[in-house]
Amino acid sequence: MRLAELFTTPTPAVESKPRDNELDLFGLTHPGRVRKDNQDHFLLCTVHPQVVVHGTSLPHPTQLPLRGQRLATMLLVADGVGGGAAGADASRIAAETVTRYVASTLRCYHAAGSTQEDQFLTALRAAALEAHDAVRADAITRAGGQAMATTLTLGIAVWPWLYVVQVGDSRAYFFENGALRQVTRDQTVAQDLIDNGVLPAERAAASPFSHVLSSAIGGSEAMPEVTRVDIRRRGCVVLLCSDGLTKHVSNAEIAEHLRVMQSAEQVSRALLELALSRGGTDNITVLVGRARGPSS
Repeated sequence: MRLAELFTTPTPAVESKPRDNELDLFGLTHPGRVRKDNQDHFLLCTVHPQVVVHGTSLPHPTQLPLRGQRLATMLLVADGVGGGAAGADASRIAAETVTRYVASTLRCYHAAGSTQEDQFLTALRAAALEAHDAVRADAITRAGGQAMATTLTLGIAVWPWLYVVQVGDSRAYFFENGALRQVTRDQTVAQDLIDNGVLPAERAAASPFSHVLSSAIGGSEAMPEVTRVDIRRRGCVVLLCSDGLTKHVSNAEIAEHLRVMQSAEQVSRALLELALSRGGTDNITVLVGRARGPSS
């Protein structure tokens, strides 16, 4: 399986793993100003081992360390495709399936960043393909076999690495030292034409194929791509979004908002309002995460 890696400037010292109360996380979704329904879904959560007490003779069970140290932080955006409720159902099913799969493969987290990392990468790809199968199975049960699909951009932070799984054209960005980098590659027909030298990159936005997916959860083919990013430097920012944001807001504008951000919530709402002020022609979903600290 292909693993791309986004290298960052080496830090002068190894920073400690952020505590839970140092995480600054926020996500929101909006139908936009044109579409009646919102077919986007998102999930923002942390993953912990947990002890569930069903019975005990101990006098103070609530004082026991019932929740273990955070294993991972998960950010997920799914942008549904399909008429009526089909698109919203596709993105919901994908998000729910991936979450169930991730929760059931906790044993793989120890392999992240180790010599056994292939186990973790295999589990990430399997989670996306499990969602693909679940969406396709649901489509079969619908009247007339109504087509339904969704994008899936999944970021799982297992310190000091962020693993991004990409299917479709929702995006993940990484901001550090004033520079914004697009982690994901849009899986669209237009981007495929650019990669093959058929379409100039500057003409992509005007191409009728710019939002035609070449890979989608529930579509004819799903091709998960995995990228690894070093996130150990405090203050670096991860942003996931559906294309409802990037249709109206440029990468340079996203970078400037992240440069002066006050909090994950503040910058998420500011980017949403900017997209809405320019027409909000699609559903808009924005997720932002960072670790606060001396470098923030």
